[in-house]
Amino acid sequence: MGNVVLNLSMSEINKMRSYYDGKLLDKVPPGSVFSAKTVSCTITAYKSGKVLFQGNGNEAEAMRWGEASGVKAPAKSKAARGNLPEGFSQLSVIGSDEVGTGDFFGPITVVAAYVRKEDIPLLKELGVRDSKDLKDEKIIAIAKVIKDIVPFSLMTLKNEKYNQLQRSGMSQGKMKALLHNQAILNVLEKISPVKPDAILIDQFVQESTYYLHIKNQKAIARENVYFSTKAEGIHLAVAAASILARYAFVQYFDKLSEAAGFKIPKGAGGLVDEAAARLILKKGREILPQYVKLHFANTEKAINLVNKKKG
Repeated sequence: MGNVVLNLSMSEINKMRSYYDGKLLDKVPPGSVFSAKTVSCTITAYKSGKVLFQGNGNEAEAMRWGEASGVKAPAKSKAARGNLPEGFSQLSVIGSDEVGTGDFFGPITVVAAYVRKEDIPLLKELGVRDSKDLKDEKIIAIAKVIKDIVPFSLMTLKNEKYNQLQRSGMSQGKMKALLHNQAILNVLEKISPVKPDAILIDQFVQESTYYLHIKNQKAIARENVYFSTKAEGIHLAVAAASILARYAFVQYFDKLSEAAGFKIPKGAGGLVDEAAARLILKKGREILPQYVKLHFANTEKAINLVNKKKG
């Protein structure tokens, strides 16, 4: 049976945690970000970036997320491609992706974008690819051009609303599913009567869970919908959506920094704890819901820093 190990970035690990929403274990090993258990595999992600897959289905599960130690997977395995039709990358597709789910500060931004097959060569020429491979300056430059080329819809879940929903018991996975579905519906309406060849969602949760999250919505996009992890590398529609979502996120972050009076860092590491503590000292603890996702562990860490500085 053995074990399989992947080395992933923290943003990828955060996506994994959302993907396994509903299968997360309460007890986790020291130094880990999360543990989850599927029917055939236990997944444990560590702060070091290592992700351990244990169980009979370890290889198949690991191949969802990339090539692992001891696993010989083709560059585009069926698991990674979500069993998509052949030639998928050359179809006219609506792709959707989100940014900000693992960041303590800032909103969640979700974008669905429609890329016609005729525009694929132009988008490639403009440098459209996975936003995680691009610096913010490059993302801004590309986004300013492609926003006038591809029909898209941006959904921004601000911190105040996020915290309200989270306190009511709604999981982050459900929030994202609702945002993805609405963004896709908005784009379908924009391009009507034209229909895309397919819709590709960058997979953040299992397909069955996604539809469970949105089952009570008046309208649900279901026709020719596919789900795949690492979808930015499968079709440029998802890569374009990723860039536009990141662009909106960066713009919102700049506004937050301006309102705070100092540059706010991204992510969920030690720097954001310091920034949140500074914000509390400057504007008071009651201001936090406008800036951060309160249920993150960073909130308690920031408050502890404030108490130390006051003490």
